[in-house]
Amino acid sequence: MRLSHFIPLSLLPFIPYSLASLHSQLPLNRQQVAFSTTLVDKLSNDSDYTTLLRLLQRARLIPTLNRLNSSTFFAPTNDAIKRHKTLSQLDSLVGDNVNEQLRQELFYHLLNYTITLPRENNVLVTKTLHYPHGHSDAPSRDPPPYPPWLPIPNGSLGGEPQRLRVATKDGKTFVGVDAFGKGGAHVIKDPVDAGNGLLVGVDSILAVPSSLANVISEHPSTSYFHRILTPAVIDRLNKTAELTLFVPVDSAWNALHPIEKLYLESGFASNDLIRIFELHAVVQNGVKWSESFDPGINLTTLDGRQLTVVTTPDNVSVSGAQLIEPDIYASNGVLHTVSSLLIPQGALQLTPEKFLLTLNCTNFISMIHSVNLAHLINDTHAKYTILAPQDDVMSGSEDLRRLLKYHFLPGRWTPKHLNDGLLVETELDEPGLRGKSQVLEVSVSQHHGSLAQAISFSGASIIGDPIEINNTVVYFISRPLFPPGNSLQVALPTLNFSSFLAAIFSVGLADTIKLSPRTTLLVPHNEAFKRLGLLVSAHLLSASGAADLENVVLHHVIDGVVYTRDLQNSTARTYPTLEGSDLHVEHTQDGSITLTPSGGWAGLSPQFSPMNLLSETGVVHELSDIFIPRSVHLTVGKLAKAAKGTTMMNLITKAGMEWVLNGTAPPVDSPWGQDGISGTGWTLLCPSDDAFKKINLTRLYSDKAGMQLIVGQHLLDTRNSLDISETPNNNQPIRLHDSDAYETLVSPGSNYRDVVFREAEGGQLVVGIKNARGTGGKKDWAKVTGWGRATTGDDRLLVPYEPPLWMEYGAPVVIVVFGVAAIGLFFLGVRKIWRMDRSEATYEPIGGFSREDDDES
Repeated sequence: MRLSHFIPLSLLPFIPYSLASLHSQLPLNRQQVAFSTTLVDKLSNDSDYTTLLRLLQRARLIPTLNRLNSSTFFAPTNDAIKRHKTLSQLDSLVGDNVNEQLRQELFYHLLNYTITLPRENNVLVTKTLHYPHGHSDAPSRDPPPYPPWLPIPNGSLGGEPQRLRVATKDGKTFVGVDAFGKGGAHVIKDPVDAGNGLLVGVDSILAVPSSLANVISEHPSTSYFHRILTPAVIDRLNKTAELTLFVPVDSAWNALHPIEKLYLESGFASNDLIRIFELHAVVQNGVKWSESFDPGINLTTLDGRQLTVVTTPDNVSVSGAQLIEPDIYASNGVLHTVSSLLIPQGALQLTPEKFLLTLNCTNFISMIHSVNLAHLINDTHAKYTILAPQDDVMSGSEDLRRLLKYHFLPGRWTPKHLNDGLLVETELDEPGLRGKSQVLEVSVSQHHGSLAQAISFSGASIIGDPIEINNTVVYFISRPLFPPGNSLQVALPTLNFSSFLAAIFSVGLADTIKLSPRTTLLVPHNEAFKRLGLLVSAHLLSASGAADLENVVLHHVIDGVVYTRDLQNSTARTYPTLEGSDLHVEHTQDGSITLTPSGGWAGLSPQFSPMNLLSETGVVHELSDIFIPRSVHLTVGKLAKAAKGTTMMNLITKAGMEWVLNGTAPPVDSPWGQDGISGTGWTLLCPSDDAFKKINLTRLYSDKAGMQLIVGQHLLDTRNSLDISETPNNNQPIRLHDSDAYETLVSPGSNYRDVVFREAEGGQLVVGIKNARGTGGKKDWAKVTGWGRATTGDDRLLVPYEPPLWMEYGAPVVIVVFGVAAIGLFFLGVRKIWRMDRSEATYEPIGGFSREDDDES
């Protein structure tokens, strides 16, 4: 018997399916007729069906094919099965005696009557032997509970088998097409009359329709409905049998108010989506395929409302919406797409809740629901003015829980038990404290001119007197107490911490510090970077110093919570840090606390300023200086690079003096080692690259002795110049006061090799060659532009000074000449006087001297 009905493709959307209704399938238990050949024979004789035959044997469907008196089998070839992953896997499945999935896949390819392939541009609707059921049991070794050659009737389509369309277009026949004859498997082998049926070879496996939820997710015109589905609706789409669903196409949803659309997309619209589903869903006396729409029909939705379906020669309408695509098959029903929403006027109300949820007030709405005030935001008739905080200023339910627990203190804390600076544990168990209780600080002070005490908790003053109720004490406070934020949040308001906080973010350690549980963050103030030295700071903040800066930052994070009272009262001398090395604690005689890092230089002992800035992971304190851990090696080379002294570094390298950059002693076999120079602690005066602009570097690089002389002129011998106890507290590498003089590496070779620091006008520090004269200050001095613990930086090259001959030897010659001349002049004067005494003329009176003359004499 041949049962079929053909529908022209061009008329399919408008011709009622009642014209194409199919006769019932032929009964499987009718009397079997003997045939000379069967479908099994034809399959066995064709090499294209060897894999299919093996699958039929595994599914125990050979008896089924033999019992059919007339049938149509859409047989996938070997290549078709190979391309289909599911059937390929089923073929290799071991230990499954039921093979339910495989059998249902094959039943979908089989009709129990013989068809005639449709004519050009016609679609034929057929009924297969596949009866969809719910999820089958897992594979089992037990025998099937029923004869495997018989399909199981009933199922999720109300006792109806699944349908299958066949269409012919452009001279080709396709099986498994949609309502418009598109898609499907191509018939690639001529139909063969097998005696008890028709064998039709196809090039691909026929996809068995899935549940309505999966069909909606895969259909291109229902993507919006799929996107807004909630798990509750999806569950009903998967489990409701005999379901007829009218789904609006994507463009239909634009008719909704924009707020309603945003609400549906928000994830909070479960009630509205269930309502929309029930307004478009029908479960009424079996599945309603489109052939039941002619000439018209009234359907009752799950919501209880009536849908009126009217069929005309031009179209089919469903309560005013046009039927776009009928009969999209599914395992538990059928899907029809329509042009507009089937939602009655007023069925979906625009409540204040919908507006608030879509306008970033979800936390506010959650809190309202938590205290049973939802009627205030869902009553569309009441008149209210709502002051609604958005999510960025309103904490969520978990934050609300944290806030409330922060207001409960274990124990009975009466005023007499409270004292200033006391840290009291709360009921708030912080994950950042590894489940330990968060604390709050108590402040107690005396009222001016009164004996009464002023008590506050974390800055919130108490109002009135406390109330004691049995074992409970209640304080009324002036504002809510908010639990502390992370370490960076509590430190950010302190502007004096900005430099160190910027360093934390620059090396990407913000999350590490914020999330590391039970830690104490020690933050140096901004002045600490200046005290550290411009070059050390420049190195740490440069790209090449990122690794060093990361270790420096982590050395400021104690692995543990250390409150002020712990440091003041604890006998512990060391505290581990996240960097890996320890901090050393010292208590001075004046009561202050100093912390010493694991590295750096002697005397680097920043003072600790207790602040007790509480955080969700611990506490934050202030430091006077920056810690340098032992994992950070601040070599002269690193700081010279920070001083933009690349040229000077090249000069040092070419001069064979790499030990200067590495901070090591001169090699024993080097010229300096052979001269007995040893030890470390040299200070480099590092000219910037700009200082070499007027220097002929090509000529200089060719003169190794000249390079060594220049480097030696800039290398100060500070190996023994500073005692540890005299180390400057400003972290300078050497004393840089006015008139401070230092020998250099080349000082032993000349009287003009030492350098001296001078304070110029305006406080500018300059360094020059001691005793240099005659250059007008152009070559023998330089401004100091920065310093670091291992180097200083200046803006000019100090050229080794060689005074002219007239200056170096002129003074002694002049002194000798003037001395000899003076002595000669002295003796000439004496000689002249002596000669004058001996040759002077005498005079005697004529007649000689008289007695009177003698008496007078």
